[in-house]
Amino acid sequence: MDTETSSFETSEMLATFLASTPLLPESWRLCNLANANSHQGFVAEQIGSIGYVAFSGIESVSGSDPSFKNLVPLPDVGNSMFHPLHRQTEGEEPVLVQAALLRIFENIYKDPGFQNQMQTLMQTNKSIVFTGHSVGGATASLAALWLLSYLQSNFSNHSVLCITFGSPLLGNETLSRAILREKWGGKFCHVVSKYDIMPRMLFVPVDPIAPLMKPLLHFWHMYMNSPHFGLLAAPLSDDSMTLIFQYVLVHLGRLVEAGEEAVTGGMLRPFGNYFFCSEDGAICVDNAASVVKMMYLLFAMGSPSSSIGDHLKYGDYVGKISLQFLEKRSFMQGELPESSYEAGVVLALQSTGISCKEQIAGPAKDCLKAARRLGRTPNLNCANLAIKLSKINPYRAEIEWYKALCDRSDDQMGYYDSFKQRGASKRDFKVNLNRHKLAQFWDNVINLFESNQLPHDFHRQGKWVNASQSYKLLVEPLDIAEYYRTGMHRSKGHYIDHGRERRYRIFDRWWKERSVTGENYKRSKFASLTQDTCFWARVEEARDLLDALRSTIDPSHLALLWQKIDNFAIYANGLVETKEVSIDVVANNSSYSLWLKDYNELKSQKVQFRPLFLSFVNEEMVP
Repeated sequence: MDTETSSFETSEMLATFLASTPLLPESWRLCNLANANSHQGFVAEQIGSIGYVAFSGIESVSGSDPSFKNLVPLPDVGNSMFHPLHRQTEGEEPVLVQAALLRIFENIYKDPGFQNQMQTLMQTNKSIVFTGHSVGGATASLAALWLLSYLQSNFSNHSVLCITFGSPLLGNETLSRAILREKWGGKFCHVVSKYDIMPRMLFVPVDPIAPLMKPLLHFWHMYMNSPHFGLLAAPLSDDSMTLIFQYVLVHLGRLVEAGEEAVTGGMLRPFGNYFFCSEDGAICVDNAASVVKMMYLLFAMGSPSSSIGDHLKYGDYVGKISLQFLEKRSFMQGELPESSYEAGVVLALQSTGISCKEQIAGPAKDCLKAARRLGRTPNLNCANLAIKLSKINPYRAEIEWYKALCDRSDDQMGYYDSFKQRGASKRDFKVNLNRHKLAQFWDNVINLFESNQLPHDFHRQGKWVNASQSYKLLVEPLDIAEYYRTGMHRSKGHYIDHGRERRYRIFDRWWKERSVTGENYKRSKFASLTQDTCFWARVEEARDLLDALRSTIDPSHLALLWQKIDNFAIYANGLVETKEVSIDVVANNSSYSLWLKDYNELKSQKVQFRPLFLSFVNEEMVP
């Protein structure tokens, strides 16, 4: 049996579950209330044990950027309100959001009334729901991101949920990745009706239709504030509606045809769960590529007028879905599929209003199947990596055995220097080969992670953070030894700035960002591995400084060299005193021990000739 047919299709079941709760009706009711009281910008209400905050969708963005095309970084000054979202990987674009939407949220956030309402809700409720229609949906998303960031910093156990209706896109791919990395994707539910153009509009270049967006927003705002006044607003002409509809449809189609890379690599990217609703039901999709494809397939079934009017019909959809969730579904369009999975796919298509006989039924089925398959792939890759990790453990064990032999050797050189001065023995060759095999494995891990083929919180999972740190502690000293053994420092420069592999810098960041508890202890014996993996590179630099000291006569240069050398001596002594180094560091013939001997001799000579040096400074005599 095919692997896909042996399990359940869950998109329709998840949507049905959400529709069975009062969350959607209550959220929409408060969205209408916020729109009717747009002068305040938001409304807050406690319903049972849940605190609701709804943001107005009629907030004005005129005069700044009515097309929402300008992106700006999230605030990151001092104690940023979005601090967890700024943990980008090396070379990653910063988190960017729509400038006009961020400005709306910042104005509300600075309002003392909003701060007081939030404080009251958080004191009396353990669950907070942010919601909003249209532009208010994007404001609700920013509010949810702010509160999630605040709660993480303050270790609070409040539950946060954000439900938006017809919200425009908010930010770039980095924002989407950051939300997934923080495991916040499940906190967002974006309700999108079958034909609504607003959630789809910002997937495409907006410049050609920017002049038409301002009157469109005005029409929507008038209607949302009061349907009666909305009838007085001048709607767009048929030609304008057709132009906007066709423009978005064509560009959205091109985006889908370009494939997943174009969808996920575009300027803006969806995040969270998308709740696609129609008069026949709803489905939930959380994969970005599948979200965009489903948006296109449903939008292609609409018309220019329905794409504008559907933005104002969420109340009708919510009401029908909430009443329909207990209705019995039937397969009137054909025989019951053989597998539970195929049956679920058919139910999901019916919920979106797509008949199995329609032309787009095939692509829609493929989209749902791809969403499920892509959703599982990162976890499967992670499981496969765990198997591969267990298979490479013997390579690591052989290097550990090699280190133990070096540390017990009669030559008293230790692990680092034994490898640096190794000969052509079979044992040395095998250790060097294992070093390369381990590097290949971990480089592959990083490639998978950075290409979104692993869970977005992979670098926070204790198993992988500890495994990468253990690898770095054991193997990086060998990489440093090889670097200086082959003379690479003479052509490229010293290891830390010019030779260190990127993987080690990434693992440094993973280790630094881990959750730390109970690490304040004193060692009673030397560490099994030196905790500063670049220690031997610092020793090599210090050796060069001593050589430079012997050949320098310029007083100012001498003073600078001594300052650098003394700083390293103090640092290294601190590591030895706290036993943060391995026993090989203090071996009698290790590079560090030999350097320390030379340092102490030069230091004593410096003290011996200090009076002559002072006389020279006073221009009384030259030594």
